[in-house]
Amino acid sequence: MRVGVYIDGYNLYYGGRKLCGRGVPGWRWLDLRALATDLVARHGPWSSSTISRITYCTARIKAGSNPSGFRGQDIYLKALAVSGSVYLIEYGRYVERVKRSPLATADAKGRPVLTRSGWPVVVQDHSFVPVYEAHFFVSHSDREEKGSDVNVASHLLVDVLGKSVEAAIVISNDSDLRFPIQEARKRVPICTVNPSNAQTAGDLRGQPTDGCGGHWWLRLTADDYKKHQLPDPCRQYRKPHGW
Repeated sequence: MRVGVYIDGYNLYYGGRKLCGRGVPGWRWLDLRALATDLVARHGPWSSSTISRITYCTARIKAGSNPSGFRGQDIYLKALAVSGSVYLIEYGRYVERVKRSPLATADAKGRPVLTRSGWPVVVQDHSFVPVYEAHFFVSHSDREEKGSDVNVASHLLVDVLGKSVEAAIVISNDSDLRFPIQEARKRVPICTVNPSNAQTAGDLRGQPTDGCGGHWWLRLTADDYKKHQLPDPCRQYRKPHGW
């Protein structure tokens, strides 16, 4: 059985950062083919399958705003290419803009709690009467990665509908992939991989018997990142310091 693997690069990266720790070495130099091969081997009905293609969807970090991040990512992408760890790297883009948002803190579940007027910073009206229901707004720089989810969805459906693959692994916990994954499940078995310690998005859940059947779900662990690393050096590319 020919298996296609479709990876949301930033979803995978931020999942690994939560699992392994920001600034902790030993997980970012990830060998995507080794990881995918291990995932297939774990699932008995797929154990004799072949990884036919791995599509890695990401966006290039801008050198001007993050020089060290740009250098590290550039080396990693080149290492992925020369090692054969991926079939295709599909690029989205970063969009930078200034946004205006209400000031907030996070509750125990990470949900925003709007900051209200109160001691020691109290908003007053024109008569100097405290307005305790007032909110604060801040203007801030916002950088958003665009395109990875669309690229994952597009490549998944093109390959499934074109019968280039007979099964697929989608590595992402982005609920925006609900529709394309549901459509793909009608035609081929799908493994949906949550790359983080968060709950699997409700929109990505389902039943093994949905559509054509044979679907399964998996959540990565810190060990999945750490034990599937590219060699160092990988051809002419050395792992960046701290990775």
